[in-house]
Amino acid sequence: MSATLTKTDTLVHSSPIEVYTSREGEQLAINVTIRQDPLSVTLDGFAVFAVAVFLVLGIHLLQPSVVALLIGLSTIILFVHNDFQNYLKLGPGGTPATFAGYIRINWLKLWACRDPLNALPADPDVQPAAGVFRMRPLPYRCGLRPKVVGIAPQRQVNQFGSRECYLALRRILENHGKRNSEEVGIGTSCFEKHGLGLFSRYPFNKTCQGEICHVHNSDYSMHLNLHPDDVKEVIEKGWGERHPLTSQCLLKMPVPKQFTMVYAPRTMDELKVVCQIIEAAGWWVGAKEMKLDVTAEF
Repeated sequence: MSATLTKTDTLVHSSPIEVYTSREGEQLAINVTIRQDPLSVTLDGFAVFAVAVFLVLGIHLLQPSVVALLIGLSTIILFVHNDFQNYLKLGPGGTPATFAGYIRINWLKLWACRDPLNALPADPDVQPAAGVFRMRPLPYRCGLRPKVVGIAPQRQVNQFGSRECYLALRRILENHGKRNSEEVGIGTSCFEKHGLGLFSRYPFNKTCQGEICHVHNSDYSMHLNLHPDDVKEVIEKGWGERHPLTSQCLLKMPVPKQFTMVYAPRTMDELKVVCQIIEAAGWWVGAKEMKLDVTAEF
């Protein structure tokens, strides 16, 4: 005899860790296991009997309010445990994978923006006054948007990009860093503390140590900093969404208000557009036109 209580349906994607080698011979451990499990409790025959006995004895020996409190606490503990496990399954990010980190994220969640697809309000004081996509609009991204969960980390749980595109993007960023070492640098993301990041050595618009963008090796998506006009273009054309912590509130947030998530490129054509968005991010952070050399990958 068994009984199952399920709270909600959730998309699940799971695959083992794989290792790939870059053109320079560097081995890259790529983990594309991102899962968000529903709250599920399975009771076998003995457990059902034990719960029934507890309820019968509790009703007769304890006050009804005490029984209700115990049932409520048990439900809360199960929910928090499941939610914490889902937080860990998002993989490494800017917040420690500890219960203290989980508590911090839930505090910040109270102040997070409720609609990440709602573009930033116009800012008349922003410099430069207009984004680069006003003159060179982006094409529309094909299909529906991916399902995105989490705050820090913020990740896709479906529509994962191809590993070929991810590795090609890494090579493009690394080669750009080598060829333009006086203006940009390559390193570990300042925001995430994980993943490959591209940095401006002389940032005009301040970010975390001049970070332009960083790429996630779990779902192949990325975060970058853009002009508010370009954030709007990225959202409206279906290429990304605002980070939840870009909300306009009195609480000081750990990311700039222009911090934007760009979905993982699924094809080489989408990778070309993503590179255009990264170039716009480089222009916004460094106040200087940035051009990525993608000819070797296409």
